[in-house]
Amino acid sequence: MTLDKFRPLANRMLEPFVQAADRLGLTPDAISVIAFGFAVLAAAAYSLAGTSVAGVGPAPVLYVAGALLVFLNGWMDLLDGALARRQGTDSSAGDLLDHVLDRYADIVIIVGLAAGAEAYLLGILAVTGVLMTSYLGTQAQAVGLDRVYGGLVGRADRLAIIGAVTVVAAFYTADIYGLTVVGWLLVFLALVGHLTALQRFYHSMGALE
Repeated sequence: MTLDKFRPLANRMLEPFVQAADRLGLTPDAISVIAFGFAVLAAAAYSLAGTSVAGVGPAPVLYVAGALLVFLNGWMDLLDGALARRQGTDSSAGDLLDHVLDRYADIVIIVGLAAGAEAYLLGILAVTGVLMTSYLGTQAQAVGLDRVYGGLVGRADRLAIIGAVTVVAAFYTADIYGLTVVGWLLVFLALVGHLTALQRFYHSMGALE
């Protein structure tokens, strides 16, 4: 979870955006919905990016657009919490909405990647890995522990990796050992997702013993 170490810096960078959102009368819930909208647009861009354009292969501009939209989803995901703290409106209901929309955002982004690469089995493995990572983090609370955030790759890291790799995919279209760059991205997401889920499981089991 490398990027979580930079959260204090991110919070300082967010301050002008938090002030602007507050002046515009936006609520944290509205920001969460906007963030999800960016995820849906990213998924649409990725799903279309893998299609051939005039017979010359993938549309690179769509991969770049998808990467930008993924970045915006992550940025807005930070903004909603910061805005809630500024307005004093942070609540369990808002936290629930944020986490539900984050999981749907994860799903649609990965589905978009899998559809564009026509790698549906890898997409299923990646989605289940991401969802199990989140499930194990919150299930710890259900058995009386604190929410578990540890592991190989957190959400911020995952979004950064997706954005960076899909920019590479825009310009490098050759297969690597039978898979495209996006195909290997899905392999990575599947592996680290399930490994992180298992890591959180063993951590929680150890805390319960």
